[in-house]
Amino acid sequence: MQIKVIFLGTGTSQGVPVIGCNCKVCQSKNVKDQRLRSSVLISINNYNILIDIGPDFRSQMLNSKMSSVDCILFTHHHRDHTAGLDDIRPVFYLHKKSIQLFAERNVLDSLQHDYRYLFSGTHYPGKPQLKLNVIDNTPFFLDKIKITPIRAMHYKLPVLGFRIGDMAYITDANYISSVEKKKLIGLDVFILNSLEREKHISHYSLKESLEIINEVKPKKAYLTHISHNMGLYTEVMKELPENVALAYDNLTIKINY
Repeated sequence: MQIKVIFLGTGTSQGVPVIGCNCKVCQSKNVKDQRLRSSVLISINNYNILIDIGPDFRSQMLNSKMSSVDCILFTHHHRDHTAGLDDIRPVFYLHKKSIQLFAERNVLDSLQHDYRYLFSGTHYPGKPQLKLNVIDNTPFFLDKIKITPIRAMHYKLPVLGFRIGDMAYITDANYISSVEKKKLIGLDVFILNSLEREKHISHYSLKESLEIINEVKPKKAYLTHISHNMGLYTEVMKELPENVALAYDNLTIKINY
């Protein structure tokens, strides 16, 4: 059995290109420099796990030719990771089964506030069935698939990453404790945020991301949640260690599970 990971989006909160920006990255014709907001779709034995559902979700699903989501894991409540929830409706209409949402209590509270009409007691045609599940940083199971949450910090905001089999995904982080790093040992694939070259208040820089990767020693690492300040894809790739690559939208990888 394999884990298939589709990078639906690999960009930061503004996406790339940024509105009105004339930098060489935003003007690049290379599709690998064009980044929708960060999200991945993980498929295991036809069970589809979405991590985050940002404002580009509709376009991402159309681009990837995917149409099924069984559950959504939320890393945190920022809008670039939650603002596509309304666009889950056609997925529900197509498959006619409830979609499970897994997040910390504060994230579920935010979703219920922002999307009151989706969670009200009133049922009407067109309303998807969404089931809320509170999690913390202790493991749980989805369809017999073990999910291990990983606590990280996004400046002062606690966020979650997730380990599934020998793959882990962490975005919007700038600190992972030594205790939580132990959950990252023995990875085949580690997907980690890397915003830009300069040090940032709430995201790992390129240097910091590479230091974390060197510390936990995955077989392969992919950088995501990338801004236009990182530089052109072709130029950055020349600088990276052999086992590290910039992810790009619609990149699909397969890992033994």
